[in-house]
Amino acid sequence: MHTIFVYGTLKQGQPNYHIMTDPKLGKALFKGRGWTVDKYPLVIAEKGNIPFLLEVPGTGHRIAGEIYSVDDQMLQFLDEFESCPDMYQRTVKRIEILEWEGKDDSPEERPAANTIECFVYSTTSYKPEWLSLTYHDCYDSYGTHGLHYIDHQN
Repeated sequence: MHTIFVYGTLKQGQPNYHIMTDPKLGKALFKGRGWTVDKYPLVIAEKGNIPFLLEVPGTGHRIAGEIYSVDDQMLQFLDEFESCPDMYQRTVKRIEILEWEGKDDSPEERPAANTIECFVYSTTSYKPEWLSLTYHDCYDSYGTHGLHYIDHQN
């Protein structure tokens, strides 16, 4: 199993959360909530109002999101869904755990500290003008920013 951190449309209550709960795509177990140890710019860009975590550590905010344990099949699907490595790149980042719900975890699965290493989809493939967009600390497609996610795949 792999540990991933999602901060955008894959979170609970967001437009693509159904992916995380579709057993045909693989297994994804919600483990908890956290935020990035480092600050990053999280912007909403492109025609679809897509959330992008820009690979510019030290700029922006600590980003809030959800931690999941996923199997190989789900990780492969998420790589394809996130257009990895072209649009997003999957990298390891340190996440501070705010809340852990993996109550059935074995002792080996429980984080020993209040931080955990997770795969995160961020991007180095962004337009320079994205750095001048508003930086968010928590993505919500239905937020007051008015930039609702538009799914172009349907």
